[in-house]
Amino acid sequence: MTAFIDNGTRFRLTDPTIAPNAAGYLWNKKMMVQVNCRGYAVAQYMDPEPRKYAHVPTIAGQTFMQPEQGYFTHHPGRFFYVRDNEAGTLFSAPYEPVRAGADTYAFEPGLSDVRWVVEKDGIRIETTLRLPVDDVLELWSVSITNVSGRARDISLVPYFPVGYMSWMNMGGHFDAGLNAIVCTSVTPYQKVEQYFKNRHLKDITFLSADRKPDHFEICQQAFEGEGGLHNPSALQDRADLADGDAIYEVPAAIMQWNLKLEAGATDKLRLVFGPAKDEAEIARLKRDYLDTDEAALTRAYDDYIADGAGSLRIKTPDPEFDTFVNNWLPRQVFYHGDTNRLTTDPQTRNYLQDALGMTFIHPEKTREAILRSVSQQFASGKMPDGILLSEEAELKYINQVPHTDHGVWLAVAMEVYLDETGDRAILSEMAGFADSDEQASVADHITRALDFLAGAVDHRGLPFIEQGDWCDPMNMVGYKGKGVSGWLAEASSYAMTVWAGICRASGDEATAERLEAEAKSLNERINTFFWKEDRYGRGITDDDVLFGIGSDKEGRIFLNAQSWALLSGAADEDRKQKLLAAISGELDTPYGTMMFAPAYTAMRDDVGRVTQKWPGSAENGAVYNHAAAFYAAALYHRNEGERAFSVLRRMLTGSNEADIARRGQIPLYVPNYYRGAYYQFPRTAGRSSNLFNTGTASWYYRLVIERLFGLKGDGEGVVIAPQIPAEWPSCSFTRTFRGAHFEVSFERDPALKGRTIEVDGALIDGNRLASVEAGHTYRVVVREGAAKG
Repeated sequence: MTAFIDNGTRFRLTDPTIAPNAAGYLWNKKMMVQVNCRGYAVAQYMDPEPRKYAHVPTIAGQTFMQPEQGYFTHHPGRFFYVRDNEAGTLFSAPYEPVRAGADTYAFEPGLSDVRWVVEKDGIRIETTLRLPVDDVLELWSVSITNVSGRARDISLVPYFPVGYMSWMNMGGHFDAGLNAIVCTSVTPYQKVEQYFKNRHLKDITFLSADRKPDHFEICQQAFEGEGGLHNPSALQDRADLADGDAIYEVPAAIMQWNLKLEAGATDKLRLVFGPAKDEAEIARLKRDYLDTDEAALTRAYDDYIADGAGSLRIKTPDPEFDTFVNNWLPRQVFYHGDTNRLTTDPQTRNYLQDALGMTFIHPEKTREAILRSVSQQFASGKMPDGILLSEEAELKYINQVPHTDHGVWLAVAMEVYLDETGDRAILSEMAGFADSDEQASVADHITRALDFLAGAVDHRGLPFIEQGDWCDPMNMVGYKGKGVSGWLAEASSYAMTVWAGICRASGDEATAERLEAEAKSLNERINTFFWKEDRYGRGITDDDVLFGIGSDKEGRIFLNAQSWALLSGAADEDRKQKLLAAISGELDTPYGTMMFAPAYTAMRDDVGRVTQKWPGSAENGAVYNHAAAFYAAALYHRNEGERAFSVLRRMLTGSNEADIARRGQIPLYVPNYYRGAYYQFPRTAGRSSNLFNTGTASWYYRLVIERLFGLKGDGEGVVIAPQIPAEWPSCSFTRTFRGAHFEVSFERDPALKGRTIEVDGALIDGNRLASVEAGHTYRVVVREGAAKG
């Protein structure tokens, strides 16, 4: 059985083999941990750059989570062996490494914890992972109960592998004073200056408990021996752990408690696991989290997560959709906006789009992000590839590769922020530049960003792509300095139109007219150079080849090029119908809308490394949900609400066992992609990346609030324009907006033609309230005639 429980705040998976990689995740501002149903875990923290405190058993490059993260026997995890000391039998919770089939099993991730309940041979073990609000630490509680009806003699053995910490120096010992296993290391380095830079690092990983273990082991190989992790030599023949250390050996944190449980008895244990700089920090963490009331710690983290609960609550005929929107979607948006994806230099496009979503949760965070972003802009108007979040941070990895789209997102994020808050004062805020002492208003910064885009064009007036636009790995279309991006032309046109509207509302008619003229001209160029074979091409290469068209062997249609043509207005009604037909016939699948198709099966060296990714994975033709969200936005923008909702709905994994097994995840987040190549590799189509880092979340939340339920700011007032699916006869929602509270019900009335809106018992003309009073509760009834078709 798979189902949401506890009013949708928790999900229950009752078989660890249905979707072996199904996972939940927790975070605070300093760390993140994703742990799957079988006990494997990926954890990362800031120190100040991203680091791990549990490692694979050999040297590995520093990485974050990987798409479709692979797990293997010695992958980091959190495991609990339970041994019957009379019969000598062994099982492990949650499932790995022993893989003994449980009598009952439940993986139950919630909004603010992850829980497993496993029962085997009359012993029930419940393990729960929580995090603190302010520290890098895992808080584990373990409850073990004898439900067999007779006295039992068992051993409980938590096994937390630490892995290969360092080729220079690693080991471990038990510190009796701290009641902790302390695994030490020295981060490898070569240069003298790195010694001084590394002295602050948390090179210790420790496990401590609220009571002394009977035995312990720290050498991973000594524990495993010849038996393997499914039957460790150290636990065979009813033996106790050897109280061993690790001397330049791969360490693990393993403790043993021998428990005699009467029938019906329960024993409880608390553990903390994480990194530390030194023994003094371990002592502090132990004092703060093991010697402190557990209930108070739980309440504190519950409150932290609840602070990101969002501004919308819905009730529709689709209860699974309600559960996702009410509980899990704002949680995912909050994670992105509150942690900046655990990096010190988020890509500019990611930073601003994540901030876009935070507008509906904590708009002050969005304001802060916009101001930080413009302060790092160049005086020319060019936006940097990444935003530095501290003075010590530097642009790394992908942010050292030139991409050309970052200027688009300022206007997009600002529109959402202004519509939601009405805070037009931000436009007059002054900010500097990265390469100049000049100060300029935020409004001027955004205008400069768009002017820079308008100027970075070829002889045809088409924008250069350099080594990528929104699609990072499309890195060889323009690396010679000639290739251009059709999508960026559309996105620039859209951003200019959006910003022109904001300028006009601020009294800057001259800028508004100039940008509107540029957007109109761009649209004409888009139609001249990119419209071909009933679709918009994705770009033109350095060698002047238009690609993303029907005559191409692979990559015949790109979703973004169609979506943003709709958003920008380049596509008139005739072109709209033709491109929608092409999308329906070539990109739509039961698991969502693919980013392009067919996926590339070989390197195309005038397009780039995107073509080298496995067909149907990531940007190479997956159901890339960020792009699908853009498509839904375009459909709502062009009054195609039915299609738009279908796009949104297919992004979500269902709660039923069949869909979970197919997609390989549980419905607690929208992943960055599901496998595409639906017609090329149907066996794997629909498989989730299980990555919850994605700009999809912000766009999804925005579309649900502003388009689907249709309550959106407009100057000093608010527009009420829901686009409710035809299959819903009624629905309702509550929404906080500028300090006011809206209680809205929607009803279909077959006898009615058109739509009526009643506010506080009185019909209004049109669909706009001229002003919103903070503290007031508005009761709104929207009635609409029968849905067409």
